[in-house]
Amino acid sequence: MPKYLYQVSYTTDGLKGVLREGGSSRRATIDQLITSMGGTMESFHYAFGDHDVYLIADLPDNETSAAIALAVNAAGAAKVSTTVLISPEEVDRATKKTVNYRPPGAQ
Repeated sequence: MPKYLYQVSYTTDGLKGVLREGGSSRRATIDQLITSMGGTMESFHYAFGDHDVYLIADLPDNETSAAIALAVNAAGAAKVSTTVLISPEEVDRATKKTVNYRPPGAQ
């Protein structure tokens, strides 16, 4: 299954929800969401800095990942940024592919 990194930044309303419900409650809610979409949550961490939460999940496909991000962003309590993660073995396979690319200005 493809693996995704979600970087989550709470809005003021989202932070109020975390203060009310607690951090482990949000983790359980997100784990249930991911499981209901056919995936598994690998890790969930709160953090200092630009983002409030970093989580890694395995999901069936990009469409499922996009659906989750769209739903969470539309709810307005958090802004989600999604990164598709690839394994070292996938990079190995990518290095074996022939790519016919000409950079701009090259002959």
